[in-house]
Amino acid sequence: MSRSLELPQRLKIVNIGLPAFAEHLALVGADVVHVDWKPPAGGDPTVLRQLDRLSPLAKDVAKANQEAFTKLVEARPFLVDVVSARDALPDLPPRTVLHAGPPVRWEDMAGPMKGAVTGALLLEGWAATPEEAERLASSGEINFEPCHHWSVVGPMAGVVCPSMAVVVVENRADGNRAYSPLNEGLGKVLRFGAYDAAVLERLRWINDMAAPILREAVRAYGDVDLDLIAGQALQMGDECHNRNKAASALFLREMAPRVVRLNHDSDTLFKVCRYLAENEHFYLSLSMASCKSALDAASGVRLSSLVTVMARNGTEFGIQVSGLGREWMTAAALPVDGLYFPGFGAADASLDLGDSAITETAGLGGFAMACAPAMVKFVGGTPADAQRHTQRMYGITVGESPKHLIPGLDFRGTPTGIDFLKVLEADTLPIINTGIAHRDPGVGQIGAGIVNAPRECFLKALGSFVERYAEGGCRG
Repeated sequence: MSRSLELPQRLKIVNIGLPAFAEHLALVGADVVHVDWKPPAGGDPTVLRQLDRLSPLAKDVAKANQEAFTKLVEARPFLVDVVSARDALPDLPPRTVLHAGPPVRWEDMAGPMKGAVTGALLLEGWAATPEEAERLASSGEINFEPCHHWSVVGPMAGVVCPSMAVVVVENRADGNRAYSPLNEGLGKVLRFGAYDAAVLERLRWINDMAAPILREAVRAYGDVDLDLIAGQALQMGDECHNRNKAASALFLREMAPRVVRLNHDSDTLFKVCRYLAENEHFYLSLSMASCKSALDAASGVRLSSLVTVMARNGTEFGIQVSGLGREWMTAAALPVDGLYFPGFGAADASLDLGDSAITETAGLGGFAMACAPAMVKFVGGTPADAQRHTQRMYGITVGESPKHLIPGLDFRGTPTGIDFLKVLEADTLPIINTGIAHRDPGVGQIGAGIVNAPRECFLKALGSFVERYAEGGCRG
């Protein structure tokens, strides 16, 4: 006769892996703790073999990453000027238009980028009508290059043409500079692919009135410490990508006393101050250029697996890695999961677009969402989701920022310095919060949301890294 086994005390069960087992045990009253575990690299044998080839270099990679990380977090970005792209980039070839993301041909461009290019050609006077601009763009007479090739970062469509005003941000720690176009505001704007007469008129006003006033204010009263503004803004509810309310207000507080003291008529000075005051996204340009200047300084470190660029052109998503220089690793751009303005939906949306993921690459934006619980009203989710997004990113980054602190996490530094090897080992993709453009040119923004970087980019980076550095590969 069999006897039932009697245990001396109530079982406490630890479940590892599939959550369904823990859920069923909990339903019958078991004392169970679930451990959210998954095999390294998602159990992908090819990735595991490639990672294993790099294991003898682990200490060297860690040392290189610390070097690149130190360059990143010790950068000291200052606004030092506001000039035309032509003056900022005197070596820019004639009839060149810069665009967001990795290289892309006119015929492969997403609708919003085609719309922004059309607007840029009209703004420059290289074409008189939208139809003429499209013919010119497809003719081969326009040189298209990624913004990142010129240390420029452009939001959304990211189009920058010679006459466009840009902010000039200098990293005082290393002496390098980065640039971004002045922010137009929300609504129908060039960066979302709109190019009608009102859009072009506003761009001309920015180039001809706002930019010269801001330039004079900076030159007359000194450079602006952007790290100081970003650090304060994070503690006031911004994440310095999709939410820049506090940062833009802090910048206005810095600039308004300078502007009103300039020797110009009061109406002009009032209009420039109003432009800053009514544009809650103005600081985005400064945030992006700050991050770009810091990440450029961290680029080119041999054996470093730190990601220095994440950028999208609406067709492809591309990354660059410090130890791989300017090589692009690309994959198809993904749809954004988000909230839409009334009358629009996912079928209307462009794929992921813009250089503004440079903020996440530097530890802001989606990586700092725990600072900005109000962001969820714009991109979807709950305040708890915002904290979870940030906390998951600690698992794929080299370290924590010593200057970008999160009040809601006991002033822990933001997760900073994406390590593409950790991305693959943890099978956790970087998160980005972003705007959503209409898929057709000329319409503009239709929402905002959350997207992940595609895994394929990091797989390609691993292949290149192994080829360059691993035993038997080409030595870098």
